[in-house]
Amino acid sequence: MATLIRGKLSNKLSNAATAVSNKSQAKVSGMFARMGFQAATDEEALGFAACDDLDYDHRQGMQMDILTSDEMGGEGSGDGGALDGDSHYQRDGTGPSRSASKDGGPTNELTEVRPKITAWEAGWNVTNAIQGMFVLGLPYAILHGGYLGLFLIIFAAVVCCYTGKILIACLYEEDEDGQLVRVRDSYVDIANACCAPRFPTIGGHIVNVAQIIELVMTCILYVVVSGNLMYNSFPNMPISQKSWAIIATAALLPCAFLKNLKAVSKFSLLCTLAHFVINVLVIAYCLSRARDWAWDKVKFYIDVKKFPISIGIIVFSYTSQIFLPSLEGNMQKPSEFHCMMNWTHIAACILKGLFALVAYLTWADATKEVITDNLPPGIRAVVNIFLVAKALLSYPLPFFAAVEVLEKSFFQDGGRKYFPDCYGGDGRLKSWGLTLRCSLVVFTLLMAIYVPHFALLMGLTGSLTGAGLCFLLPSLFHLKLLWRKLQWHQVFFDVAIFVIGGICSISGFIHSMEGLIEAFKYNIEE
Repeated sequence: MATLIRGKLSNKLSNAATAVSNKSQAKVSGMFARMGFQAATDEEALGFAACDDLDYDHRQGMQMDILTSDEMGGEGSGDGGALDGDSHYQRDGTGPSRSASKDGGPTNELTEVRPKITAWEAGWNVTNAIQGMFVLGLPYAILHGGYLGLFLIIFAAVVCCYTGKILIACLYEEDEDGQLVRVRDSYVDIANACCAPRFPTIGGHIVNVAQIIELVMTCILYVVVSGNLMYNSFPNMPISQKSWAIIATAALLPCAFLKNLKAVSKFSLLCTLAHFVINVLVIAYCLSRARDWAWDKVKFYIDVKKFPISIGIIVFSYTSQIFLPSLEGNMQKPSEFHCMMNWTHIAACILKGLFALVAYLTWADATKEVITDNLPPGIRAVVNIFLVAKALLSYPLPFFAAVEVLEKSFFQDGGRKYFPDCYGGDGRLKSWGLTLRCSLVVFTLLMAIYVPHFALLMGLTGSLTGAGLCFLLPSLFHLKLLWRKLQWHQVFFDVAIFVIGGICSISGFIHSMEGLIEAFKYNIEE
C-alpha cells in the first residue's frame, strides 16, 4: 500500500514538473514570438509548424468557398465555387482573382487570363521607372557632391537592386516539401505579415501612406518641372513660372475622369523613346564642348549643408520597389527576376553616371537644378517643349495609382470602408469620387505654386519616402520574416543598409526642410 501511494505521489510530482517546464518553455517561445523571431527546438517542430500553417490556409480557403456558395444560394458549388476562395488559398498566383468589374457585372473568371510578360518587358518597365525625367536633377547632385556623388549613384544602384530582390524574397515561404511558394502578393501584404498578429493591418497602413506621399509628390514634381521648363524656354514672355504651372494643370484636369490607363498607355512607349532622344541630344551637346570641360571643378570634398539633399535626389531617381511585387507576379518566368534586376540597374548606373558627369563637366558651377535650363536658348526651347509633353503625359500614371490607393483605403475596403464607393452600380463615377480626383489635381497645383523648387522637393521626397520604401522597410521586413534562414553576411547587409539608410534619410530630410525654409525666408525663386 505504501509503495502504491509513493508511486502515485511520484507520478503527480513528475506530471507537475513537466507541466511547469512546458509552461516556462511556452512563455519563452511566446516572448520570442512577440519580438518577431520564430523560436523552435528542433527541425521536427518546424515541420509541424509549416504543416499547421498550410492546413490553416487550406481550411480558411475551403471555408471561404463554402460561404461564397451559401451566399449564391448553392449555385456556386462545383468547380465554379472552388475558384473563389481566399486569396491565400491560391498560393501559386495562377488562380483567378476575386475582382469584379467596376460596373458591377461579373467577370468571366474561367476564360479571362492575364497575359504574362517576359523578362525583357519587365526590364523595360523597371527601366522606365528608374530612367525617367528625374535624371535631369543628377548633375545638380554632382555639383554638391563631386566624386562622392558619382560613387553614390553606383552605391544607390547596388543597394536598390539588392533591396528589390529581398523584397521579392519576402513574398515566398517554404511548404512542407521545402518548395518556395508565393504566399503574398504586394508590398502591403509583406508589411501586414511583419506586424501580425498583434497589429495585423498597421504595416499596410504605413506602406500605403508612404506610397501616397511618394506618388502625390511625383505628380507635384511633374507640375513643377513643367512650369520651370516653360518659363526658362520663353523668358521674354510676360508669363511667370507659377502661371505656366497653372496652364499645365489646366491641361491635366481631364485626368480626374480617368477610369483606366488604356488611353494613356498608348503614348508611354513614344514618351519614353522621346526622353531617351532628349538625353542623347543633351549628351551630344556636352560632347561638342568636351575641350572646355572643367575637370578641376569636380571636387573630392562635399558641401556638408547641401550634399544630403543630393542623396535624396539620387535615391529618388532609383525608386521602383512599389510595383516590383506586382511585376514579378506577372512574369512568365519569375526565376529570371534577379537577372532582370541586375542588368537594368547596371545599365541605369552607367547611363546616370555618364549623364550626370558629362553635364556637370560642361557647365561646372553654373549647373542648374534642371540641367536643360543650361542649354542655349534655341536648343533649350525645343528640348524643354518635348520634356513638358513627356511630363504631362507621365502625370496620369502616378496620379491614377494614388487615386486607386486612396479609393481602396477609404472607399472600397469591404465592410470597414469609411466612405461610400466612388462608383455606382453602372460603373459611373459618383460626385464625391470626382471631387476627390479634382481635389488631388488642385492640391498638386497649389504645392507646385507655393513650393516651386524642383531639387529641394525631389530631395525631400527621396529622403522621406524613397529611403523608407527602398532602404529601410525592405531590409527590416527581410530580417523579420526570414530571420531563421538568413546567413550572417545577409544579416550584416540588412542591418548596414537599415542604419545607413536611416542616417541618410534623417539628414536629407532635415537639410531639405532647411533649404525650403531658407527659400521661403529670402523669397528665392528657381
